[in-house]
Amino acid sequence: MLKENVSKLLNEQINKEMYSAYLYFDMANFYVNKGMNGFANWFHIQAKEEMDHALLFVKYLQNNGFEVALTAIAKPDKGYKDLREPLVEALKHEEYVTDSINQIYTEALKVSDYRTQEFLNWFVKEQGEEEKNATDLIIAYDLHGKPGLFALDHKLEDRKYSEPSLELD
Repeated sequence: MLKENVSKLLNEQINKEMYSAYLYFDMANFYVNKGMNGFANWFHIQAKEEMDHALLFVKYLQNNGFEVALTAIAKPDKGYKDLREPLVEALKHEEYVTDSINQIYTEALKVSDYRTQEFLNWFVKEQGEEEKNATDLIIAYDLHGKPGLFALDHKLEDRKYSEPSLELD
């Protein structure tokens, strides 16, 4: 059974996921302004995925009889000095989200909330993928160097959005 303290953390995670989307929209805008539409596409897709994640947390809380408490989404306040910096910041942010998911999981373990642990297993795996994707993008950026950025940017334009496979209905 879902406990009040776990539901509070899940509600907080909704805001973190929505902030992630907002942050990635901001990064996408940075790249659009630099004429890097492939990088912008990559971050637009990241933003959509984060919004989906937030909605999964919403549905989980609703399915378990808990109210969803939406709070204000903070404004991204980071200015970027070069094309690489948003990539590094995205990885740091994914590590932050991973830590947050792990904290919820730890709390669910403490109160023997097996249903929430099962729900969070998908997010634990997803965060591993998110960190790897962010790391791989930094590596690709570094390997391409300045002369190859146009090719990398063009390749990133081919990335397609796909909805998460976790069903909660």
